[in-house]
Amino acid sequence: MSADLSKYRNIGIFAHVDAGKTTTTERILSLTGKIHKIGEVHDGEATTDFMEQEAERGITIQSAAVSAFWKDHRMNIIDTPGHVDFTVEVYRSLKVLDGGVGVFCASGGVEPQSETNWRYANESEVARIIFINKLDRVGADFYRVVKQIEDVLGANPLVMVLPIGTEDNFTGVIDLLTRKAWIWDGSDDPMKYTIEDVPADMVDQVEEWREKLIETAVEVDDDAMEQYLEGNEPDIDTLKACIRKGTRELAFFPTYTGSAFKNKGIQLVLDAVVDYLPDPTEVDPQPEIDEEGNETGKFAIVDADKPLRALAFKIMDDRYGALTFIRIYSGKLEKGMTVLNTATGKTERIGRIVEMSADERIELDSAQAGDIVAVLGMKNVQTGHTLCDPKDPATLESMVFPDPVISIAVSPKDKAATEKMGIAIGKMVAEDPSFRVETDEDSGETILKGMGELHLDIKIDILKRTHGVDVEVGKPQVAYRETITKRVEDSYTHKKQSGGSGQFGKIDYIIEPAETGAGFEFESKVTGGNVPREYWPAIEKAFASMMETGVLAGFPVLDVKVTLMDGAYHAVDSSAMAFELAAKGAFRQTMPKAGAQLMEPIMKVDIFTPEDHVGDVIGDMNRRRGMIKSQEAGPTGVRIKVDAPLAEMFGYIGDLRTMTSGRGQFSMEFSHYMPCPKNVAEEVIKEVKEREAAKN
Repeated sequence: MSADLSKYRNIGIFAHVDAGKTTTTERILSLTGKIHKIGEVHDGEATTDFMEQEAERGITIQSAAVSAFWKDHRMNIIDTPGHVDFTVEVYRSLKVLDGGVGVFCASGGVEPQSETNWRYANESEVARIIFINKLDRVGADFYRVVKQIEDVLGANPLVMVLPIGTEDNFTGVIDLLTRKAWIWDGSDDPMKYTIEDVPADMVDQVEEWREKLIETAVEVDDDAMEQYLEGNEPDIDTLKACIRKGTRELAFFPTYTGSAFKNKGIQLVLDAVVDYLPDPTEVDPQPEIDEEGNETGKFAIVDADKPLRALAFKIMDDRYGALTFIRIYSGKLEKGMTVLNTATGKTERIGRIVEMSADERIELDSAQAGDIVAVLGMKNVQTGHTLCDPKDPATLESMVFPDPVISIAVSPKDKAATEKMGIAIGKMVAEDPSFRVETDEDSGETILKGMGELHLDIKIDILKRTHGVDVEVGKPQVAYRETITKRVEDSYTHKKQSGGSGQFGKIDYIIEPAETGAGFEFESKVTGGNVPREYWPAIEKAFASMMETGVLAGFPVLDVKVTLMDGAYHAVDSSAMAFELAAKGAFRQTMPKAGAQLMEPIMKVDIFTPEDHVGDVIGDMNRRRGMIKSQEAGPTGVRIKVDAPLAEMFGYIGDLRTMTSGRGQFSMEFSHYMPCPKNVAEEVIKEVKEREAAKN
């Protein structure tokens, strides 16, 4: 028997750090009857935050999936982290959601990270409703945040409720559709409210906003529009149908307000999820792809009777072993069945299937299209892998993860910890695809790579606490790159004569800078067979492999084009091997002549500071070689956007807090690579040489 998919809502809750997302999730879970005692993030007891680091830092790192029920609808809620270093988590959650709730703080407004997350959600075409939270906070201003959503995000908020009072006097909200006021008593019990008529002093305001609401809503439906223009106001059901359609088409975003902490206004948000966000059958089905990653024109249709198609979107290790979170797009998943993992080509047997409700789990015998569940004990499944029916295989588009920009060396404090560290890091890499690990062959050091300082800090913290591995940590290293600035025409001959057949390969080539972002390009213009075509791939491959280590300081090389112009070969002594060695020799010979240059990662930094500290912040940024892009004064402070080199940004949060008496905030994400100033480059190269010398 298939469940009624129209009653399913797979939603994510995303927001900037501190907009109150986890508290909002808590309140939703408590109202839907999943939690009897409401956990307070303030006391570090939130239910979706069950890692120690989360309870302590009050931030959500791992997105946990939780199921809840509201008005006979089933909601699978994915909690997503808001901090920029965990963007990969947000991104991967969006992949498996059908709709979302964007939470904004009524006093902080649209903050830097909300922009990034909003942009991701737009790219993923996820329908959203907006909840402007913390209306009880000092400095809260609902109307200002609505305007910011229009100006900063370029979005169209469809205001559905108006607040009654603000800050300490916030008592409830007016539902514009029904013209009814929901007023909560002061007990912070979400169930203690009365539904009354609109307060007399707000009648005009309600009518004005209600008219705006109707005008925007009917635009998505010609019949309703025509009726409205003839002076007939559509009834509530028609209006709701219009709002649902517009929300699904991303024409606008129904906007609500309240205070999650004070338990006011959450019911209306839950009703909106049911009324306006799409069910799994209403979003575009996932495309299937072939081995090269091209779409095949087939889709995973959301239907329990179709062949199985599911995506593993998160792996978590907890006290019960490895949990693999799976979104089922089509077909059924049953206990004991065998599924194929198209990424590894191996099959796996499905052991226990569980539905997560925060930290409690409910055992299931089966799950089906539209469900989000966790499976215990899968062996070789990683984030982004597709699980499917072995008799009818297909692959779903996997997720793309950004390259890390910062690394640190770690070494275990004693022999016993070495093996333990290896196992722990293995688990952590499986959980977070933007976290990578390498071993430095020369020194045997373990190098951890990640998206930013906080990202790596938390990984070290998890190593110590969750896995009990004590490590020594080196200082953070920046992921520099190298490139060239000049075009060089050159020639190289590889020949070796030793009893029997020799080796011979000659190439004439041009090495020149490529377009920014092009990576490595190779082209052959050889005519007349001086370098036989069958050797071209060997030459290209050899050049490409040399790009891994540049000539200045051994960093990977970016944006270089190699054009093979001509050459010569020997009927007996030439081989793919000989030409490969010629290309490698050519690289070593020519790169130093091509004006090699060190490139450093530049971060897009978004800083928020109170007015009176702007001068200090900008002065400090100039010292850090930052380029100020824009400055924008807001009601609570100034927003400064800067491009700054990652190398100068270590420990910035501490400095910013000192400069702004603890009130400054910032977020940063990788933007692009830029040439390093000469003096900086010389320092970096000197350090690398010293490290090499120390190893030898």
